[in-house]
Amino acid sequence: MEKLNHTMVTHFVIKGISDYPGVQIIIFIVVLFLYLIALGGNMTIFLLTCLDRHLHTPMYFFLGNLSIFDMIFATITLHFIFVSFIKGNGAIPYVTCFTQSFFIGSFSSNEIVLLSVMSFDRYVAICNPLRYTMIMNPKVCLSLVIFCWVIGFLEIMPFVILLSGFSCYRSNVINHFFCDIVPIMKLSCSDTRVLETLFFYEGMILLSLIPFLLNFIFYLLIIVTILKISSNSGKRKAFYTCSSHLTVLLLLYTTFILQYQRPITEDSLDYNKFFALFNTAALPILNPFIYSIKNKDVKLAFRRRLR
Repeated sequence: MEKLNHTMVTHFVIKGISDYPGVQIIIFIVVLFLYLIALGGNMTIFLLTCLDRHLHTPMYFFLGNLSIFDMIFATITLHFIFVSFIKGNGAIPYVTCFTQSFFIGSFSSNEIVLLSVMSFDRYVAICNPLRYTMIMNPKVCLSLVIFCWVIGFLEIMPFVILLSGFSCYRSNVINHFFCDIVPIMKLSCSDTRVLETLFFYEGMILLSLIPFLLNFIFYLLIIVTILKISSNSGKRKAFYTCSSHLTVLLLLYTTFILQYQRPITEDSLDYNKFFALFNTAALPILNPFIYSIKNKDVKLAFRRRLR
């Protein structure tokens, strides 16, 4: 391990998921397989929402953008596993590492905010069905999506600016398979209290607690509305329209809590890598399958495109 004391590093070394060559080959094959499935599944959903006129509704407009986020997020996060395996080392330039951190944090934030927007869309569809087309008009939908894109880029910028200003690192070996902010912060021997405070208030509260509370409130109102429906078939139909989105939310927040709600220690970094791999490789696969398996409109659109 290269010791770097009170000097600005010129590059970092990504440790990866495993140090064993035999295991690295298996990881490369498995991750490549998962990535190709994720890319194909999300591309299919995106093309269906663009090409099939029956899916030109607010819900599928947001779903198409979610597919874009998943494809970009998986590509930015997983590509270095492939690059480091082919090169035979995990060296990554300093500027490239922080650029990757910026885009990973941005698209992760974008997806969290977009899922909250989709919760609002489901709330309006079930609780205010007669006013749905008026409230969720194309201008509002486009504004909400633009807000998701902008807030993600603005939110992560202070973290990357503060972290890139650190000049002291105990080592240049990052215990992760991509340039994540928390492992880099763990390496620094500079004063990280300001960054840790910002991480708590902006990351945990603004982009974790607030979206979680919004999702909780929207679905609480949805459940109350569904319980007021007199017929069982009406209740099933109302629940069916939001079941896919609710499943994605539960998966995302479960892995998020398990990954980040732990003290920042060397053992926790090893632990977090596996949940990060699930977030970046498995969730982008599950999202299109959940929405296609549990959504008859998507399945019908897929059959129409095949014909």
